[in-house]
Amino acid sequence: MDLNLEESLGRVFRDKLRLPTVLAGDSATLLPSTRVLLKRREAAEVERELQRQRGEFGQRMELLGQRRQQLCQRKDQLQDVILKFNAFLQASAVRRERVLQRARAAGRENDAARLLQELEGLQQHRERLVQQTESLHHFSDYLQDVVARTGQFQDVPAMLAHFAVLARARATLAQEAAAGQEQLAQGRAQLQRYQEETDSELLRTRDELARLRARLEAARIEVLQEESRWAQIQSAATQRMLQLGQIKLAVLNLFQLVTAQFKVPMDVALENTEAQLDMVLLCMQDLADICTELRPREQGLCPPRVPAATGTHRLRHGGARAALRQK
Repeated sequence: MDLNLEESLGRVFRDKLRLPTVLAGDSATLLPSTRVLLKRREAAEVERELQRQRGEFGQRMELLGQRRQQLCQRKDQLQDVILKFNAFLQASAVRRERVLQRARAAGRENDAARLLQELEGLQQHRERLVQQTESLHHFSDYLQDVVARTGQFQDVPAMLAHFAVLARARATLAQEAAAGQEQLAQGRAQLQRYQEETDSELLRTRDELARLRARLEAARIEVLQEESRWAQIQSAATQRMLQLGQIKLAVLNLFQLVTAQFKVPMDVALENTEAQLDMVLLCMQDLADICTELRPREQGLCPPRVPAATGTHRLRHGGARAALRQK
């Protein structure tokens, strides 16, 4: 701290010495009293600066003292905590050692009890094996006798090994047979599914065939009905054509009779049935008029009304009417 204080004081003096001073050329012209005043002023400023630095240094020292006290208290607290922790660790180590000792003692006792139990179990197992050996002793004699009789094996273990191989082969064959049975069952199941699918498809095909046959039968019935209707239409048309031919023939006969009877010129074509019919109607109308003129006073007699001609032959055959009236 003293070194820091000396450095700060030296730095202050150096700063104060940098204050504005009088030039070297003018210092000779200044009065001694003026120079003394300047020196006193500089000394007063330096003193004030020193006082300020001392105050700041005192405050810093107080703060450092308080910090040092706090650090001492913290150090004491930490020492107490460390002592307590060390005591706790020592107590924990002691307790752990006691627990380990107890565990070792208990483990030894448990191991001894377990070993005794295992020993008893092994003795019991040995006794059972001895009993089984005694009970199977006659089987050993039987096997020795079998080996002696067969003469194929050197001793009983060789025979047992041979039968073990046979047993394994039998087990393998049994597994293969089981696998074959399983495959056969799977094949049968697939065949059953295929048969079911085929039956269902066949049933659907039969249903579709039945529907198509029904549609075909309905179509046949409809065709027969249409053919019958067409035959009826053709028959009706034939009858109409016959009727038309008969009508044309009758009209032609009437036209020929009328023209022959009344000597009317036949200037109408044979195919023009309407003109022929008009001529016949015209003649009938003329006859009706003549009858009306000849017997106008007869009561109760009214000649039938003849329809008017539809053509223009009435105007063209005036001579025929005159001939009729003369007759």
